[in-house]
Amino acid sequence: MDDALKQKIQETIGQSGAVLFMKGSKIFPQCGFSARVVQILKEVGADFRDVNILQDQELREGLKAYSNWPTFPQLYVDGKLVGGCDIVVEMHEHGELATLLGKG
Repeated sequence: MDDALKQKIQETIGQSGAVLFMKGSKIFPQCGFSARVVQILKEVGADFRDVNILQDQELREGLKAYSNWPTFPQLYVDGKLVGGCDIVVEMHEHGELATLLGKG
């Protein structure tokens, strides 16, 4: 991954407390896993930025390398990768996600 792409990813992650890299948008998710994470984030009242990885092939591939996480969605909170759908669901079920997001 080149430095410009790495910097773009870091800047995107740093612009908001919570960033969801997903297929589609929070208004119109384009896969079930992304839709589930959006639903959970809305349920806990999280303010989050959505980034549609389907619009930028370079970003999509770069994120996989940057995070060492091969699938989407990918949720970042305070600049750190939380994980994908399964991890977000599990954290939500245990009340950990709301706490992480300052909503618990």
